[in-house]
Amino acid sequence: MNKIEHIGIAVKQLSISIPLFEKLLNAPCYKKESVEREKVNTAFFKVGDSKIELLESISEDGVIAKFIEKKGEGFHHIAYDVTNITAEVERLKAEGFVFLNEIPKKGADNKLVCFIHPKSTNGMLVELCQEIS
Repeated sequence: MNKIEHIGIAVKQLSISIPLFEKLLNAPCYKKESVEREKVNTAFFKVGDSKIELLESISEDGVIAKFIEKKGEGFHHIAYDVTNITAEVERLKAEGFVFLNEIPKKGADNKLVCFIHPKSTNGMLVELCQEIS
């Protein structure tokens, strides 16, 4: 793993959370994007070499809506940048980690992504992401 790529934060409304995080981080939201397949709208902020991703559900049955219903707004996942996502998935599977998706899929911010099941990581959702070239 190369670095922490971003930290994902589940929010109820981007329209409220974007101005809040712009004040908190003293940085503008530099990108908004919808990921229809995942039923989310996202907003990104740069913090040094890392990023913060806000996630808003666009559907009552979306995973972010379910997460907020169960746990409330807040920390959702940590994402790590990897050079070769397929090789990293195989390495981690060999180490006993269980994935929510073993085959990389297109995510936000021009990335291929895979998620490690929180049961494999002490309750924390971990995302692996690789820049799409």
